[in-house]
Formats: sequence, C-alpha cells, structure tokens
Amino acid sequence: MSGIPFPYQVKKYKDLLVGLFIHAILKLRGVPEKLCTYASMVWLFNPFTFTIGTRGNCEPIVCAMILWIIHCLMNGNVCQAAVWYGLVVHLRIYPIIYALPIILMLDPLCFKFGKKPNLISWVPGGKQFSQSSFSTKVTDQNSIWLIVTSLFTWRRIVFGLLSGFMFFICTGFAFYLYGWQFLHEALLYHLTRTDPRHNFSIYFYHLYLHYEREFTTTEKLISFLPQIIVQLVLIFQFSQDFPFCFFVQTLAFVAFNKVMTAQYFVWFFCLLPLILPWSNMKLKWKGLASTLLWMGAQTHWLMWGYLLEFKGKNVFMQLWLASVLFLAANTFVLISIIRHHRYSSVFRRVELAASEKPGKSD
Repeated sequence: MSGIPFPYQVKKYKDLLVGLFIHAILKLRGVPEKLCTYASMVWLFNPFTFTIGTRGNCEPIVCAMILWIIHCLMNGNVCQAAVWYGLVVHLRIYPIIYALPIILMLDPLCFKFGKKPNLISWVPGGKQFSQSSFSTKVTDQNSIWLIVTSLFTWRRIVFGLLSGFMFFICTGFAFYLYGWQFLHEALLYHLTRTDPRHNFSIYFYHLYLHYEREFTTTEKLISFLPQIIVQLVLIFQFSQDFPFCFFVQTLAFVAFNKVMTAQYFVWFFCLLPLILPWSNMKLKWKGLASTLLWMGAQTHWLMWGYLLEFKGKNVFMQLWLASVLFLAANTFVLISIIRHHRYSSVFRRVELAASEKPGKSD
C-alpha cells in the first residue's frame, strides 16, 4: 500500500464508497443480493469511471454524495438529505436539476409524521406498481386548492430551507475567502459560458465560428431552452421513481449541454446501476446494441478529435457532424432506456397501501 501513489489510493476508496452506496440503495428497494452485486459491478468495473478517476478527478466524491442523499431520502431522513444536497450543489452546480423531483417526491401521502416512508420492493419481471402524486382528478375548486396546498408541506419547506441555508453558508464563506472571482467561476460563469474549444457538444462549432463576436446575454441563455424543456418533461413524468428520474435527467442534461467532456459521463454512470433491476432491456441484443452504438459514436468523434488536436488537420466540420451523431446516439439510448424501464414508485402512498400490494414492503 505504501508504494501506491496517494491519488490512486484515494480514488480506490472513492469508487468503493460509491459501490457500497449503490449496493445499499438496491438492498433497501428489495433487490436480491446477487442482482445487487451485478449492478454494483457496472460501476466498479466500468473503464470510463476508473480511468477518469485515476487522473485526479473528484467526480466520484460528488457521485457518492448524491447516492447518499438518495439513501437518506429512502430512509425518511429528509433533514440530513437536505444538508448534503446543499453541500453537493455548492461543490458542483449540476445537481440543482434534482431539486424539483425531490420536492415532488416528498409526497405528503408517503411521508407521515413520526413514520418511516413505506418502500415498494422490487418485483422480478412483470409490471411494477406506480402512482403519480398528481393523479388526483380535479373536479372543482376545492380539489385545485387541495393540490396547491399539498405542495407546501412542512417536509418540502424544511428541505428547501435547510438545503438553501447550507448552500448559501458554504458559498458565502467561499465568497468571503476568494471574492467575486469565486462567485463568477463557480456559479455565474456557467450561465453565460462560451467555450470555443472542441468537445462533444453540438454547440462548440457555432461558438468557435463566432467567438470573436460578443454574444448577447439572450444568445448565451437560449441554449438552455432545450435542456429546460426536456428536464421538465422527465421530471413530471418520472419524479416518483426518483432514482430513475435522476438518471434520465442527468443523461439528458449532459447530452444537451453547451459543453460536454468525458468526465461528465461519470455523473450518470453512478446512477445506472440503480435502474438496471427495473429494465426489460436484454443485454444480449438491445442492451449490447445500445452500448456499441454509444461507444461507436464516441469513438468516431475521438477519431476526428485526434486528427484535429494531434495532426493539425482542418476537420472542424467533420468533428461537428460527429458531435451531431453523438447527440443522436445519446438520444436514441435515452429513449430506449425509457421504453424498456418498468416504472415503479419508490414509496407506497398511504391511501393505496391497503388496497393494492403488488410486492412486499420493506
């Protein structure tokens, strides 16, 4: 152990911690031990994750924090989840996309005072039971008022206040130490970022061609529109199955982002094992085909990137077309995963606990 460089030791423990949290979350949802082990191996033996981690990247730490937040929420520890959520958003801004699904997931019919939320266990094969928190039929003004007031439960308010407090305390302390430079580079820069360097994103070529021209704030922000639309659709469709919601949100966020590099893939790879037990996609055919398509589109992009970066070839147009192809591959894989997923709410709603019991509850 003493002969191994310190960064590699740290990386090893970070990845093991992520694998431990993945296993713990799946066990809480009633997944069999053997399937939990196989799912955890998807993270532990993923060449992307351990290659990126060994170069000194801190993404596995962020991944571990997000998984711990999921674990806390499943155990009903809303306050602890809120504190960790505020901290992780301070460290990496992208988990802000999980705020709305977490708020929607804190359904007052699932989280009762003094009681641990009732988990719905994994069922082998077949259709999983699901119930949207917005399925109540609206027939009059009283029903509308009931839905509106149910959104502002004390758990949702406490989660928002605690996570916001933690975020602003950490950010305020960093601002006190480093001033406006920190605030710009850590937060504000991402809103109006214009990066002309080649990356997987389809936006890079447009930014490269017009980099000398000053972009207006509207032009800088309009690229977020596709992201926002896709995020809202996914959130309101899958929020009650929030581990799956987190995964598809992250994959879509990365695919449509203004800047996309290989380290971003770690963000959704840590969530992939959490959804595998609920997938009907067979590895031998569609699963393998989707994996090869995604890797093939990425390898195709890397070929043009190599010719540009190392050989000095003028292949910007070919590289941009490769980025378009990679976006198409990501979109196809995302749609395939959604189509083959057996949607299952994480928590059983109290009003349905006695009438419908598709699986054993933890």
